[in-house]
Amino acid sequence: MNKIFALLALALTGLILFSFQSADFNDDDELSIDSLRKVYSKPTDQWPKPTVDQGAVFQELGELPPPPVDLKNDSIKNVVELGKILFFDPRLSGSNQISCSSCHAPDLHWTDGRQVSVGHDHLTNIRNAPSLENVWFYKRLFWDGRANSLEEQAGSPVAAHNEMHQDMKVLPKKLSKIKGYQPFFAAAFGSKEITNKRIFESLATFQRSIVSRRTPFDRFLAKDKKALTDQQLVGLHLFRTKARCINCHNGPFFTDNEFHNDGLTYYGRKYEDLGLYNVTKKPEDVGKFKTPGLRNVMKTAPWFHNGLFPDMDGVMNMYNVGMPVQRVKPEQVNDPLLPKNDKLLKGLKLSIAEKNAVVAFLEALSSPTVLTRVAQLPQ
Repeated sequence: MNKIFALLALALTGLILFSFQSADFNDDDELSIDSLRKVYSKPTDQWPKPTVDQGAVFQELGELPPPPVDLKNDSIKNVVELGKILFFDPRLSGSNQISCSSCHAPDLHWTDGRQVSVGHDHLTNIRNAPSLENVWFYKRLFWDGRANSLEEQAGSPVAAHNEMHQDMKVLPKKLSKIKGYQPFFAAAFGSKEITNKRIFESLATFQRSIVSRRTPFDRFLAKDKKALTDQQLVGLHLFRTKARCINCHNGPFFTDNEFHNDGLTYYGRKYEDLGLYNVTKKPEDVGKFKTPGLRNVMKTAPWFHNGLFPDMDGVMNMYNVGMPVQRVKPEQVNDPLLPKNDKLLKGLKLSIAEKNAVVAFLEALSSPTVLTRVAQLPQ
């Protein structure tokens, strides 16, 4: 029976291998798997033309770039080491029980695996903890873009009442009483003085060192053309064309670094979250959230800013129908804040085999978990 199911699955995949068309081919030409592999073996600037709408911020997919932090530089390495220790130290919190790693665990690719994060006194956040992999790349931080730098971002969860609940006026004095921290601050900054500025600079520098590892997709781009399976190769083509994923998820990190409304605002309801609007106060920003990168996406469920989807089938099905559209009540007809879904969202009408191929390609963006630990906290 298992063999029968396997053969059926293989047949379904095979049915779509001959249905993709490329700008490099005539309309009457169909791409077999061999043709797909041949055309995608070329440099990326010679790949089939992607389906990119007007207004999209587009960059072609690419290999993982080198880390932005030079760990061979001793002065930077010392700041990273201090930031790493601070990241895992629960004494940064008011209760001495919650560290940055409580919501961003390296074992879980720097997420916490929860729908929304849980902080001080078991208070829940309203948003899902995003992965910190490649966080250095984002021009604005948090789901709603309220921080413009990692240094600015670092202080927010430490002070938040429902996260680490620390009095920022007390924190430097608190850490100064821990003698074991003095040599680390001296090595990183040239003196033993402990300030919030130095704490946040260390945390930010450490976070810039948190980067993805190479994936099968990176190996494929580096001329190992067998690194992607046939199904994953089909998924890559769909990702760039019919599935339209590349409109928002592009470049080496699979994000356009922009903000979009995916229709999950819950406007006027219990779980309302207006996203970027809360920062800019511009009506056109209602419901917009940062586009997450897709490296290791299959290892960082649940997904979206509110952690609504625990499985990728749900995500694919929602995109397949074009995502939820805001129902307009009579009293909302002239509401200037009524959310409007991003124009890039369109129903995809992918078949089951096509959806499975896209998910298979997303699996090819996965890399091994890199365990990160602090042997002993300063005393």
